[in-house]
Amino acid sequence: MGQVLVVGIGVAGCALLQLAWHIWKRLVSVSTRPVHDNPRLRALAESESGEEYVRGIAELAAQNASEATRVAEEAQRQSDQAIRDKVRALHREAELTREVGRAKRRQRTLEAEGDPLLGLFWRGGKGPSVERLDEVRRETERIQEKAKKARQNSMEIVERVKVAQAVVEKTVREAEESTRTAKEVQADAEEYLKRGIRPVVIPTLEEISAAKKRVQYEQGRFHFAVAGVAGSGKSSFVNAIRGVDTQHQDAAESGIVETTVTIGRYPDPNPDLPFVWYDIPGAGTLQQPDWLYFNTQGLFVFDCVVVLFDNRFTETDIAILTNCRRFQIPTYIVRSKADIHIRNIMHKDGYDSDRDDRAVRESLFPDARRRFITDTRANVKKNLKKGGLPDQRVYMISNSTLLSIVRDRSLWTPHKIIDELELIKDILDEACSHRCAARANDDDCLV
Repeated sequence: MGQVLVVGIGVAGCALLQLAWHIWKRLVSVSTRPVHDNPRLRALAESESGEEYVRGIAELAAQNASEATRVAEEAQRQSDQAIRDKVRALHREAELTREVGRAKRRQRTLEAEGDPLLGLFWRGGKGPSVERLDEVRRETERIQEKAKKARQNSMEIVERVKVAQAVVEKTVREAEESTRTAKEVQADAEEYLKRGIRPVVIPTLEEISAAKKRVQYEQGRFHFAVAGVAGSGKSSFVNAIRGVDTQHQDAAESGIVETTVTIGRYPDPNPDLPFVWYDIPGAGTLQQPDWLYFNTQGLFVFDCVVVLFDNRFTETDIAILTNCRRFQIPTYIVRSKADIHIRNIMHKDGYDSDRDDRAVRESLFPDARRRFITDTRANVKKNLKKGGLPDQRVYMISNSTLLSIVRDRSLWTPHKIIDELELIKDILDEACSHRCAARANDDDCLV
């Protein structure tokens, strides 16, 4: 994920380029900012009951909103100061410009008085001394140099004002978003408590510590879990989003059948980026209460959980989402193998890859792609409603396209891209907004 760059200008289109640029800026920000510890885990460790934990999360959201407001106010203060500096600089520049004009007039007057061709020896027959003329010329040059520096200073301050105002706009947006989120979390907390939607069992400190040890949890890193039923393509997804193929020495083992029996840990190949991806063993048909599976796997320690599915969105996926919601862990529903599913739809429409030419394939592809997207969204929406969960976005991706974007830094085949860039962007945005240290004068993410 750390290798995504803007490539393919003129082919990918403006929207994809904007996404790629946003991702690049976020990656720069993540690689240069300190990363806070996960506040949700802290709340979990300090809670003795599900009710206390839910209230603690709401309090954290309120604290985040308060901090975002403080950062916005500090940015506004710095912007106001920059504007005052700009006014003073422009006044100083104007004053020196007038002084330059006066100095030049004095110099011209003295030069004219000493010019015999102009017949200006009327003051006792003497013109100004050479020393006096040199002194006035030097003074004029000195004032001109001061005026030049004042102009440069004014230009720099004007640019600083532009940056400061952009930071203000950004931090105000973030403060408004944090405040809105805090209100939503508070409302959700009240609803959760009313309906009993909270962790069935809060892990003990020993269980939290054991889960961290099991996944080799590191402070200052983002820990992303990929979960789902066996055969959904979790290992291939983990490889693709890190930009490594199956032949890479650090690749997650993948296959037709479930190859993961223990949690696999895979750091980002770029050491400057604090990302660690985890391949969670497929749950299959749950033979134990879903909350017990969730706690046993230690899914509560992760910053977010990607719920990956292939053909069907199952009850197991619903169970994982339900428990993530109880712990208020961000989740991303992802349907893998989009290219295969689209091709299958084309085959149902009569496409024969052995016989039909490229023109036939290109004529059938857009409609098959559209139907795949529409059907997937409708299916997920129906199953979420059936499982008592609110509607949530589903990201449709092809691991080969994702790998091409991350490893090869390529956007040369925009028709193949569905939600790959959006998924990367949203995961980074969620991580940065809650874990990256905020700076009022930081313009790394002015996007």
